[in-house]
Amino acid sequence: MFRVHTLDGQTQEIERLDMTKANNARQRGTHGVSLLSVLALLSLAVPSYGQWPQFGGPGRNFHAATTGLSTDWPEAGPAKLWMRKLGDGYSGVVVADGTIYTMYRKGDRESVIAMDAGSGETTWELVYAANLSSKMDKSFGSGPRSTPAIAGDRLFTVGIMGMLNCIDRASGKVVWSHDLMKEYQATQLYWGYSSSPLVHENLVIVPVGSTGRGIVAFNQSDGSVVWKTGSDPNAYSSPTLLTIDGATQIVSVHARGLTGLNPADGKVLWRFKHKTDYDVNAAIPVVYDGNSLFYASAYGTGSRALKIDTSGQRVKATQLWKQRKMNLHFGSAIELDGHVYGSSGDNGPVFFACVNLTDGSIVFKDRNIGKSQLLLADGKLIMLDEDGNLAIATATPEGVTVHAKAKILERVAWTSPTLVDKTLYVRDKKVIMALTLP
Repeated sequence: MFRVHTLDGQTQEIERLDMTKANNARQRGTHGVSLLSVLALLSLAVPSYGQWPQFGGPGRNFHAATTGLSTDWPEAGPAKLWMRKLGDGYSGVVVADGTIYTMYRKGDRESVIAMDAGSGETTWELVYAANLSSKMDKSFGSGPRSTPAIAGDRLFTVGIMGMLNCIDRASGKVVWSHDLMKEYQATQLYWGYSSSPLVHENLVIVPVGSTGRGIVAFNQSDGSVVWKTGSDPNAYSSPTLLTIDGATQIVSVHARGLTGLNPADGKVLWRFKHKTDYDVNAAIPVVYDGNSLFYASAYGTGSRALKIDTSGQRVKATQLWKQRKMNLHFGSAIELDGHVYGSSGDNGPVFFACVNLTDGSIVFKDRNIGKSQLLLADGKLIMLDEDGNLAIATATPEGVTVHAKAKILERVAWTSPTLVDKTLYVRDKKVIMALTLP
């Protein structure tokens, strides 16, 4: 049995008919073995559980702590732990205490779902109506696009129409909620709300994008407003906590630029303009050298590096360089040894690129790698391209070497993978899958 909750407080117990383990066993060639034997064997494959509490992982930088990864994969790719159908959406997977959480959509209803990390079986679901605005473009899917965030026993989610929920992780019941569109006049974006919530100390921080409420910090316990700041229109990017010159800042990318904030009170520390043709800023910044930021977007603007100087009475952001050749559509960029790696391009041709952070020069372009979401683990890149090809590679300024590659997903795979220990969670628009990396 698992629990389905609705925002009006109703709960329904549903009997589970889950053949995931048996189907996986058949795929592994275990015909003729008793189901009990299969389940016993599969129980040995259940991984130990670490944490992936938010968009981009523990450091929100798409770095995983996993070590000991092999580049020698079976021809079919890493072993499949489980796979199941899921509805529409690009929401990422977060993990804590043996449970994974993500979001999806079916019809006119949005779901937050908790699943057992080892089997994919549903623990609970929160289902609520999320009628899409007539102003929203649905050609790239109807969401949700935001990734949940975990803080202690709470889960924070934001739906494609701006419904912010604080959920009890154990029961799936809503503790408090805010409709960011109705209550706070959040920016109505062309492709819907996409920013992933940021948790810090007792706060959950979300971009809103209305006058006097560019970003709002809510108290995690009761949903009260702790601070609100700015009037910058919201974008598709997510705020991130960065350590700059030893101090923590919130760096937020809005529709027309970047802003550094004091997490305690939301005070604006610095601002820098970064405007694209359609006000589409979707990636998040990368910090390097202790006090410098790399940021890139698509739609005509390209990338730039900023130095954040905190030595004076006022914090200053100074441009180090700017170039138009590296364009991040919405994917992650990975910093490694003074260089940034990522997929450059938007709706046209895409290439995999390496940028020298010293001067912004393009070190190499590789047109054999499609638009990919990236993770860095054990000094290697885990790459999932939009066509569902998973690869493990080594990237250096001399080029990228793909060690192994396998087709694992069939539909548009724009969701960033999640890696906990050696278990990789991936999804496309219709299915979610757990793989065991060798």
